[in-house]
Amino acid sequence: MITMVGSLKGGSGKSTLTFNLALWLIRANRRVLVIDADPQATLSDVVDVRREEGFQPPVELMGSAALAEPHFLKQYDETLIDVGTADMDAMKRAISIADRILVPVPPSQADIWSAQRFIHFVESLVSGKSRPEIIGFINRADTNQAIRETSEAAAALVSLPGIRYLKPRIAARTVYRRSFSEGLAVFELEPRGKGTKEWNALVAALYPEML
Repeated sequence: MITMVGSLKGGSGKSTLTFNLALWLIRANRRVLVIDADPQATLSDVVDVRREEGFQPPVELMGSAALAEPHFLKQYDETLIDVGTADMDAMKRAISIADRILVPVPPSQADIWSAQRFIHFVESLVSGKSRPEIIGFINRADTNQAIRETSEAAAALVSLPGIRYLKPRIAARTVYRRSFSEGLAVFELEPRGKGTKEWNALVAALYPEML
């Protein structure tokens, strides 16, 4: 399966999500390729850190040139593509070959509007049977239950046509920033932490056939 992680807005946590997904899938004995198609190369940076630290298992990474070889990608069980608007050609290519698109949505009205525009953008490029499934969830949610913005954003995301909403949320926890800077997945850094519990709920919704 080819999964693109993308949106039209920066700062949504795409690279962190892609990195953690890759390691979870690798540990589930899947053969995984990660493609960093974002010129900012944040994902490449964290994979380099992991390699330099000697953490196992390693993450197999390629650049945006791999998007031009979909037949090559078929040798992998899972391909994850991290792409942003800095390279629109790469984004369009990723959309054209993706089986599904995962959209992390921070809890703000601006990010809801951005998600809606992204859905329309995908639909303008592909339609019918070739259209990838678009899946959205709330990322960087407020940890304070008294703050209603996260729930309001989730309600707005549910109401958007053309996107399948996942209920599990990833909160704005420092463990994600720490793990990313150290080249570790959140479940490697804090196996029994709240972040790992949230993560397990999300991947259970994304990959129910693997559990």
